[in-house]
Amino acid sequence: MRLSDLSPEPIRRGSSVLQHPSLVPVVRPLGQRINCIIHSYHFKAYPSPDKQSLVNAVIANLTVDGMISNLQKFTSFRTRYYRSETGKESQKWLLNRITEYASPSLKHLVNLTEFIHPWGQNSIILRIKGASKAATAEKGTVVIGAHLDSTNYDPFLPAPGADDDGSGTMTILEAYRGLLASNYTPVQDVEFHWYAAEEGGLLGSQAVAQSYAERNVNIQSMIQFDMTAWVKRGTREEIGIITDYVDADLAEFIRTLVNMYCSIPYVDTKCGFACSDHASWRKAGYRWGFCLGNALFNQDWTGLPTIPSRIDISDEFSFDHMLEFSKLAVGYIIESAGWANR
Repeated sequence: MRLSDLSPEPIRRGSSVLQHPSLVPVVRPLGQRINCIIHSYHFKAYPSPDKQSLVNAVIANLTVDGMISNLQKFTSFRTRYYRSETGKESQKWLLNRITEYASPSLKHLVNLTEFIHPWGQNSIILRIKGASKAATAEKGTVVIGAHLDSTNYDPFLPAPGADDDGSGTMTILEAYRGLLASNYTPVQDVEFHWYAAEEGGLLGSQAVAQSYAERNVNIQSMIQFDMTAWVKRGTREEIGIITDYVDADLAEFIRTLVNMYCSIPYVDTKCGFACSDHASWRKAGYRWGFCLGNALFNQDWTGLPTIPSRIDISDEFSFDHMLEFSKLAVGYIIESAGWANR
C-alpha cells in the first residue's frame, strides 16, 4: 500500500548527528571511557515471552488505515524541521491526534505532556500508568520512541519525511491505538516518546534522557523505531536490528519477539555511529535498542529511501511493512510491562 500526494524527499547519505559535539563520546569505541551517567540499577535478564495470547489479540486489531490517513496529514506540512513554524505546527497536530485516541474510560490511565524545548518544537511524552507502583519502582518504566521532526540538506527546502521518521511516528502511534482499543492496563508504567529535533543532533531525546537521569528515573529499557516503511527494491522484507551501540541482551530479546510476533524475519545490522535517539539513552546509562525498516547500514547510503522521487509511487515504501513494526512494538510493551489482572 502506498502513500499519495507526497512532495519529493532528499537523499540522506549521512546524519547531522555525526558533527554534533555533545554526542562525540557516544561514538567512541566501547573500550574507551565515555562521559555518561551509569545508574546503580541491576539489569536483569529478559524472561522468555509468555504472553502470546494477549499479544496476538491486540495484534489482530492493528490496521494500516489509521497509519495511512495520519501520515498523509503529517507529511502535508512543508517541513517538520525543528526550528520552523511548520515544525511546531506538525508537532501540535500530532499532540492533538494522540489525545483523540484515549477513550473516556481510559483517560485516567493516560498522562500526555509536552517536554518543552527552547527551539519551539517540543517532544511528546505519553504515559500509560501501570497498575503497580511497586513493580514500576523495582523494574522500571518501559519506553518506546520515534522522532517527529524531518529535515532536508537545506532546512528551507521541503522535507515531508514520510519514512524518516513519519513511519516510525505512526508505527508506535498505531501500537498505542491498538493497546487502548484492547483496554490494556500495564503492570508497570509504559511511555511512548516522540522526540523533537533528532535531525539537529538528537537534541530532543538528549534533553529528555538527561532529565530522566538527573531525576534518577528507573527505566527498564528503551527501543527506538526509525524509518520503518522501507523495503529496498529487490531485497527480502525484514526487520533490521541494530547491534552496535545497543544493549546486547535487549537486542536478543527483540530477536525473540520478531520470531514470535512478526510475519517477516529479522536481520542484524549496524549504524557505525549515534544514528538515532536510542544513543541519547545509551549516553545517559540506560538500556536501549533500535529497530529499523531494513539492513540500511549494511548497504550504500545512496540506496536510502529518501531519494528525490515521490514515495507514493515507489514500491519501496510499504504500510504493510510498518504494520510489522507495530506488531513488534505491541509485543515489546506487553512482554516487558505485563498486563494487569491477566
